[in-house]
Amino acid sequence: MAEVSSLIYLYVSFCSIIWGKVASEYDTTEPGAKSSGHVIIGGMFPLHLHVDKNDSSFAPQPHKCSGISTRAMTLLLTMINAVDVMNKSPLLTDLNITLGYRIQDSCTDVSTGLRSTADFIEQANCWKEPASPICDQPVVAVLGAAFSEMSIVVARQLALDMIPQISYSSTAVILSDKARFPSFLRTVPNDKHQTTAMVRLIKLMDWNWVGMVIADGDYGRSALEHFAAEAAENGICIAFKSILPHTGTEELMRSATREVVQTIFQHPKAQVIVSFSKGTQMEDIFQEMRNEIIRKGQTMESMKRVWLASDSWSTAAYVKGNLSLEDIGHVVGFNFKTGNMSSYNTYLDKMEVTGNAMNNSFLEELFTLINDSDISRNTELASEVAKTLKENINPATVFSVELAVAACAHAIASLCRNRDCKTPGNLQPWEVLEALRMHEFDSGGNKYTFDDQGDINQGYDVALWRSIDGKVDVQSIVAEYNPQIRNITLKSSNFAARFLELQKIFSRCSNNCMPGEFMKTSEGFHTCCYECINCTENYYSNDTDMDLCLSCDKNIEWAPQGSSRCFAKTVTYFMWQDHFAMALLAFSALGILLVLMISALFFHKRDTPVVRAAGGPLSQVILYSLVVSFISAVLFVGQPVTLQCKARQVLYGISFTVCVSCILVKSLKILLAFQLNTDMQGALRKVYHSYLIILACVAVQVIICICWLVLKSPYIEIIQEPQTLLEDCHEGSYLAFGVMLGYIALLAFVCFVCAFVGRKLPQRYNEAKFITFSMLLYLTSWLIFIPIYVTASGVYLPAVEMVVILISNYGIISCHFLPKCYIIIFRSNQNTSSAFREKLYQYNVKCTDSFSVTGSSVSEKELSSKQNVTPPSCLTDKDYVKKSYANRDTFKVSYRSKDNKCIDRNTSYRRSISL
Repeated sequence: MAEVSSLIYLYVSFCSIIWGKVASEYDTTEPGAKSSGHVIIGGMFPLHLHVDKNDSSFAPQPHKCSGISTRAMTLLLTMINAVDVMNKSPLLTDLNITLGYRIQDSCTDVSTGLRSTADFIEQANCWKEPASPICDQPVVAVLGAAFSEMSIVVARQLALDMIPQISYSSTAVILSDKARFPSFLRTVPNDKHQTTAMVRLIKLMDWNWVGMVIADGDYGRSALEHFAAEAAENGICIAFKSILPHTGTEELMRSATREVVQTIFQHPKAQVIVSFSKGTQMEDIFQEMRNEIIRKGQTMESMKRVWLASDSWSTAAYVKGNLSLEDIGHVVGFNFKTGNMSSYNTYLDKMEVTGNAMNNSFLEELFTLINDSDISRNTELASEVAKTLKENINPATVFSVELAVAACAHAIASLCRNRDCKTPGNLQPWEVLEALRMHEFDSGGNKYTFDDQGDINQGYDVALWRSIDGKVDVQSIVAEYNPQIRNITLKSSNFAARFLELQKIFSRCSNNCMPGEFMKTSEGFHTCCYECINCTENYYSNDTDMDLCLSCDKNIEWAPQGSSRCFAKTVTYFMWQDHFAMALLAFSALGILLVLMISALFFHKRDTPVVRAAGGPLSQVILYSLVVSFISAVLFVGQPVTLQCKARQVLYGISFTVCVSCILVKSLKILLAFQLNTDMQGALRKVYHSYLIILACVAVQVIICICWLVLKSPYIEIIQEPQTLLEDCHEGSYLAFGVMLGYIALLAFVCFVCAFVGRKLPQRYNEAKFITFSMLLYLTSWLIFIPIYVTASGVYLPAVEMVVILISNYGIISCHFLPKCYIIIFRSNQNTSSAFREKLYQYNVKCTDSFSVTGSSVSEKELSSKQNVTPPSCLTDKDYVKKSYANRDTFKVSYRSKDNKCIDRNTSYRRSISL
């Protein structure tokens, strides 16, 4: 206890002397506190917040410092305690050397800081000349300053003599430039890492519209520059940038604060504000926001924001003033890494219970600021001061100061192992700088080293302020930033889980564009301010806030308008399950069944006149060709395969050619049987060979189909449709397809012409009329098919041809076979040779213009009475008509033509029956 009391007494004695001089004589060339030792370390702390400048005097003079800083006082005590700890460590006791300190107050003023720096340099240079009795121990290293603006100025001056400077809280990026600041080091990372950490957090919370408030000077502007660049790379926009002056008159500061507050309220969508300002500036902003809300009659709810606090005020709970944390909103602080605080806490605990030597002007000034009353007992004063200091501890900065002292101690120890460091001037500052940069040191059991930029970068702790029993806890760590992986890692705790609730706060210029939309930015606006447009067809976006919609693979995918994904195109074809297909298949099956039934009936009645008149064996060929044609129609249904595509048209073409060829033969028979022109009849008899004609006609079609299959055969075609892939059979060569159909149409047309000539055959056996009608039906249906087939597309295109094939087949069945089936089944009395001869005879009698029949003579009256016919009056010259019958088997007809030539014709109706 006596040792502690002595230490405190020593410290208070220094403070009493120095602080009294500062207050009364305005002399800042004297140190704020000092302690003797073999090697001296300088220290610079902003122990006062302001200087009272007398603008009326032009003479150079120091200025009076005012506004005691409790937080800076904790740093001064930290350095004193850290030096004492190192002096007692084996590192220095083994070398039998001690460290001393020479501490100056910068008063948060650059001019005052320069005067303090001049004192450090003067002591270092004093020993370069011949020893003088007034020379104190030279300063070999300086700890400080606190703020980057001060450190930049001090570093330029110390670099002239390469005196190492180790800052415990200056974070401006510019100080990492060793070309301009070769002697500057720091135990904290630079702001480039801090701005990156902030951007990572903003990105994690899905914010993209933030405001920024900075303090004017290198610290704030450097932070703004690097934050803006990092934010732009991550799609984050800065809604506004407000800059607070570093110094100025009270009116100027108040006006600047009011302008910042108005800017904040003018951007209500920017619910997140990044601040690289001082704690006192933030305190003024919060108070002005409160005043503005009162003036406008608004609720405190409109004041709430998410404040991202830089290291300059991330632990300054005092900034809230008379407001509650709930009024301010949420404060997320980025703090330097902390270490073991046990040594410093023990130091303050001993101060609290010690009442000796507390009659110190500086401590009395600090206490008056706290309690504004008099305390009679020194013990109570010391206890009150210690409590106040504990409440204003910034663990991160305390650790940084301790780290800086440890770095100096290790560097000095490494040099003093091989030299006499007790003699002043034997240890040069530049040698200490070299040792600091080159050697690793230990603190609290951990190894540390300065990197190439002179920084010790441990990353950041992210703390979320919270209120506990009316007090603000600024050390509730919820995440940490690792500079090596450049990422924010959340802590696993219940309170850290509440941190994620900040994601519910909406800080965006525009609403999120949902999947299926893309952002369209208007020219001249921030990229974060946009409107959401639906993706067009066949484009999609699968994430929020996408700049462009992605294209689907149109060969296999599709997407509707405003889609968040692509859909696989459905493969379609004329399916078996399709109702239309089922109906057509039913008709095909019915047709096949009907044909087989007719074939069976005709085979059973093959010797009857009707079957013989229908073509006899040729009728069976026609019927089975129709079966194949019906089967070819079935091939138009189902998923296409290569064989199916090649077979369906060929089967139909050849089978229907066989059918039409047989009908053509029948038409020629009719023309041959009833051709009255004997010359034409003779010519037809020479060329008429039914089966050869059929084979010749079919052979031509076979050649056409073979050429088609060999040269350009049908193949499977996949047709790209908006939402489907249509599998269909491409005909390969539409020319070949047209030639095949055209050849059938040519045969059908020949049949039609031949049948039309013989259309007046006996009614019940009028094959020519049915041929005429069936061929007319075929030609008409295929003429209709062609324009439909050429212009139409889709899954039902095969059905069109299938329908035409069925119409053609059913036309043949209906016209050629069903009437005969009716006679066979329901008019069997007409299916006899006698009935057939009778009908044929009546037809010949009726349609001959004039007759001259050889054999037994009969009168017209007799003919009329026997045959119930009247004499024909078809001769143009009204010649006498004479008819006679030798018998009913054969007859000879003589008639007079218009040129008065008589033509005879022998007709055998037996042969006609067999045709």
